[in-house]
Amino acid sequence: MHLTALLLSRLQFAFTISFHIIFPSFTIGLAAWLTILEILHQTTGRPVYRSLFEFWLKIFAVAFGLGVVTGIVMAFQFGTNWSVLSRMSGPVQGPLISYETTTAFFLEASFFGILLFGRSRVRPWFYVLSTAMVALGTTLSAYWIMVNNSWMQVPTGYVIENGTLIPTEWSSILFNSVVWVRFPHMLLASYLAGTFCVAATGAWYVLRREFNSEARVMLHMGLYFAAALLPIQLFIGHLVGDYVHHFQPVKFAAIEGRWHDEQPASEVLVALPNPDSESNRYEIKIPILGSLIGSLSFHSKEVGLTDFPRADRPPMIVPFFAFRIMVACGCAMLMIAWVGTYLSRKRRLERHRALMWLIFLSFPLPFIAILTGWFTAEVGRQPWTIYGILRTADAVTPFLTTSSALISLLIYCAVYAVIGTFGLLFIYRLLRAGPGGTPTPAYVPALPSQPTSLFGGMASNK
Repeated sequence: MHLTALLLSRLQFAFTISFHIIFPSFTIGLAAWLTILEILHQTTGRPVYRSLFEFWLKIFAVAFGLGVVTGIVMAFQFGTNWSVLSRMSGPVQGPLISYETTTAFFLEASFFGILLFGRSRVRPWFYVLSTAMVALGTTLSAYWIMVNNSWMQVPTGYVIENGTLIPTEWSSILFNSVVWVRFPHMLLASYLAGTFCVAATGAWYVLRREFNSEARVMLHMGLYFAAALLPIQLFIGHLVGDYVHHFQPVKFAAIEGRWHDEQPASEVLVALPNPDSESNRYEIKIPILGSLIGSLSFHSKEVGLTDFPRADRPPMIVPFFAFRIMVACGCAMLMIAWVGTYLSRKRRLERHRALMWLIFLSFPLPFIAILTGWFTAEVGRQPWTIYGILRTADAVTPFLTTSSALISLLIYCAVYAVIGTFGLLFIYRLLRAGPGGTPTPAYVPALPSQPTSLFGGMASNK
């Protein structure tokens, strides 16, 4: 393979975004979990919810920091490696990135400080509100990112003036129908990442016979939420497939592994695609199912990759296998969540050590599904950066040299490896330590005539 500035820039962006996306996905799900824990603590008064909240808040803080640090370079790369893309799409993408900062990041940062340091300084209802605001901030961040990416997938609401994409209808950009299937899909994927990490942690403590009360809450609640969310996620995933089928038929054909037109179309379950011969080896497929999935019809004609010029086709291997890995992870999570929930309802879950190990080892599954889902979407979009408008080969900075791109890629890999290693090691140590320690003092209002009584109240809670 011949190294070029274009190839290295693509590898760099793929590496940094893949590394970065793990942490925001985790914190989105964890912020929702923290909100639920705090509401349960305030309404029931059970100490276990308070203990779990403070335990997961520490982990959230580390993951949030890792997400911020690893995400900083995203915007820089648009200028250094993809200046043509930045120049053409700046009037659209620039405001969207700014909206994320002003509405999401500021909201998260403001109320996150209260979560860390404000429990003894604000009233309980405001602490609950602060937790919810952090969760809302992470959700808004996901929304703006998905709006931006969905616009690149299906551009709407713009005109081209002097080679620049000028927004003409922001409502079409912000409320595109594509956004409203892709954003919930990403949001639920993040919630599932949180629920499986929580359930896996509970299973780990059960296997180690530690923190019994907290472990049971994490294990059972994590499985319950996952069991409820997964069917919804599978349905929304089907809606995402509908948008791909309608707007990006060449991507859909690559995902399906379909080289030639079929009527009715079969569904390829597994195969080894061969781009040179434009055929599949070792193919296993189900007749008619491809038409049913693609068009909800038993006799529809479904297009193949050979309908499109080679220059307009994505590299088939990546979306074909990435999609199947994502689906396999979803099915595995569904089985684990439903079997675990069933045994939990029968009060037999902790007796099945094999299942407990399976739940513990399942924590990477949602992250693998998220990454392979992104690989399917982004590699399947090739050769376009802005679909149908700007090719990836034309979006790269014209004067970027191969040596410069290689140096920056190596630096990013080294820096991310160091940051990731220390961050994950710290999270692992927090998990090993487990819930416990001295809880943060509760809020004690100061008397108007004796403002220093606040300190005495705080001392009495220690």
